[in-house]
Amino acid sequence: EDRLTARALVKSPDQLELTEAELKEEFTRTLTADNPHTPKNIVRYSFKERAYKIVDCMDQTAIHFTLNGNLVPKDSDEGRRQSIRLSIEAEEAPVEEEEPPVEASAEIPEDSEIKDEEPTEDTEAAGEGEEEAEGVETAEEAEATEAEEPPPPKAPEKKLANQFNFIERASTTHHNPLRERGCQTDPAPFQTFSATVHQWDIYDAYVEELERMEKAKEKEKSKPQAAKKEEKRTGRRFSYVEPQHVDAVTKVAKAAKIAERMVNLNTFDDIAQDFKYFEDASDEFRGQEGTLLPLWKFQYDKTKKLAVTAISWNPKYKDLFAVGYGSYDFMKQGRGMLLLYTLKNPSFPEYAFSSESGVMCLDFNSEHPHLLAVGFYDGNVAIYNLRKATSQPSYKSGAKSGKHTEPVWQVKWQKDDMDNNSNFFSVSSDGRIVSWTLVKNELVHMDVIKLSVEGTAMQGPEGLQLQTLGCGTSFDFHKKIDYLFLVGTEEGKIYKCSKSYSSQFLDVFEAHHMAVDSISWNPFHLKVFISCSSDWTVKIWDHTIKTPMFVYDLGSAVGDVAWSPYSSTVFAAVTIDGKAHVFDLNVNKYEALCTQLVVTRKKNKTTHIQFNPVYPIIIVGDERGLITCLKLSPNLRKMPK
Repeated sequence: EDRLTARALVKSPDQLELTEAELKEEFTRTLTADNPHTPKNIVRYSFKERAYKIVDCMDQTAIHFTLNGNLVPKDSDEGRRQSIRLSIEAEEAPVEEEEPPVEASAEIPEDSEIKDEEPTEDTEAAGEGEEEAEGVETAEEAEATEAEEPPPPKAPEKKLANQFNFIERASTTHHNPLRERGCQTDPAPFQTFSATVHQWDIYDAYVEELERMEKAKEKEKSKPQAAKKEEKRTGRRFSYVEPQHVDAVTKVAKAAKIAERMVNLNTFDDIAQDFKYFEDASDEFRGQEGTLLPLWKFQYDKTKKLAVTAISWNPKYKDLFAVGYGSYDFMKQGRGMLLLYTLKNPSFPEYAFSSESGVMCLDFNSEHPHLLAVGFYDGNVAIYNLRKATSQPSYKSGAKSGKHTEPVWQVKWQKDDMDNNSNFFSVSSDGRIVSWTLVKNELVHMDVIKLSVEGTAMQGPEGLQLQTLGCGTSFDFHKKIDYLFLVGTEEGKIYKCSKSYSSQFLDVFEAHHMAVDSISWNPFHLKVFISCSSDWTVKIWDHTIKTPMFVYDLGSAVGDVAWSPYSSTVFAAVTIDGKAHVFDLNVNKYEALCTQLVVTRKKNKTTHIQFNPVYPIIIVGDERGLITCLKLSPNLRKMPK
C-alpha cells in the first residue's frame, strides 16, 4: 500500500482535462527519410530550356560517421606484394625433421684390413647381378617403409595480417538504346549579284531613306487623329500601342545587368562590407573629431578630361545618383556628358548621355523620379526621361523658345501647377529666373524675375535708360513656403525673392565679396540658410536678419556646401585645395570636426559634395571626372536630442 501510494499520479494544476473521445483520438505522424537540412533552392542552368531551373531531386543522404581504414584489398598491387613477401618468408623458414632410428651397427676392428682386388670378368658379372638384386630389394623395402610410416605433419599456414576479404556482387542494368533521328532539307537558294555603284545611286538611296522617315513621322502624327475619329464614331476609347521589336541582346540585357552587379559585388566585397558594417572604433579616443572612410570610386573613360559640375541623388532609388560633366574654364568649353551611377555597380554607369555643350546643373523630379532636368553651358535646358530608351532629351529649349543667353548654373523642380503640369526653374548669368512648364509636348517658358543691380542705370541713346542685370549663379526654394526663394549672384549679393513679384526683391543681403557658388535652405530650420563663396568663407544666415550668424574661413575657395539630411546642425563643404570639411554646430561652433584630403593628385580641385538621403555616406566630385564615395564615422553623424 505504501508503494502504491508513493506512485500515485500527480497532475499539474494547469493540465488540460480531456474527454475519453479526445484521449482516444489518433494523431498520425508520418516519418520520412528526407534530410531536413537539404537545400531546396539549388539552381542549375538547363541547356535544353535555356534558363535556370530549380533542382527537384536532391541527395538526401546524411553521413553521421566516417572512418578512414587501413585495409588493403587482395587484388590490389599492394595486396599482391604483401602476399608474395609472406609466402617467401614461409618457404625460407627452417623445418625441424625427426632422425630415423638406427637398427644395427657393425664394428670393424682397427687391425682388420680390406684389400681391394682388381675385378675380373667373372667377378664383374657376379657383382652386377648382386647389385641388381640389392637394388630391387632396396626399392621394395622403401615402399614398405613408406606404407608403414605416416606422413610428417604440415606446418600451419600463416594468415596475412593485412587482408580485406570481401564478396563481389554484380548486376546488369538495362541500357536505353540510342535513337537517331535525321531529316533532310533543301539548301537555301542563292545567287551571285554584282553591280557598279555611282554617286547618284548613293544620293538616290539617301533621298529614299529621308522620304521613308518623313512618311513614318506623318503616320505617327495621324495615329492620334485616327484614334479620335474612331472614338467619336464608336463611342469607345482606344489607345494605340506601338509593337516592340526586341532583338537578341535586349532579351538578355536584364540578366546580364544582374550578373554584372553580382560580379562587381564579389570584386568589391570588402568595400561593401565596410559600407554596411564598419564603424570606426577609434572615434572613442578622438574626442569630438571624426573621419571619412573612402569607399567606392566612380570613373568613366570618356569623362576623364571633364570636371564634375553637378551631383544629384534620386529621390526614389537611394543608391542611384546622377552626375553632370562639363568645364568651368571659359576657354576650354566643349562637349558634356550626363551619367547615372548606382552603388551596386561602381565600374560602369547605368545610363550615359552625351551632349554638344557642357552640363552645368541637374535635378531630379521628386514626384516623377524618372524625369531629370538639365542645364547646359550654352543656355539651353532639357528634360531627360529615363524610361525611354533614347540618347536624346525628351524636351529641350531652343533659340525660339526662350533659352538663356548665358550658362545655366542651377535648375530646381517645383510642385506641379494648378493644371498638374510639371515645372522647374532655372537661373543663369544673363540675370533671368525662368519658369519652364511641360505643356503637352513642348516646354513653355515664363520669366519670373530679372536680377537688376541698383545704382547701375546708364543713359543710352535717345534718352533710354539701360539697366545692368546681375549674374545669377545659384538659387534655392524654401522647403515650406512655395513662393519664397533665394538667389546668389556673381557680385556676392543674395536676393530674397518671391514668385509673386517680378519687379522688386523682398530683401538684399551683402553676403560675400566674390561669387556665391552655392546657397541652400536648412531642411529642418525654416529660417536658416547657408551660403558659400570663392572668397574662402561659408556663412550661415537667418533670412530675417541682415548679418550672418556664423562665418567660417576655410582657407581656400569653397566650391560647394550641403546640409545633412539627418541633423539640422551638420553640414559639409569642399574647397578647391582638395579637402572636405564636416561641421556639427551642436558639438563645435568654431571648428570643423573633420578636415580630410579627398583627392591626392596635385592641381586637382574638388567641385561638389552631396549627402545621401538615407545612408551615412557622402559623394565628392573633382575636376578630373572622379566621384569618390566616403562614409561618415560615428562622431560625424550624431543625432540631436
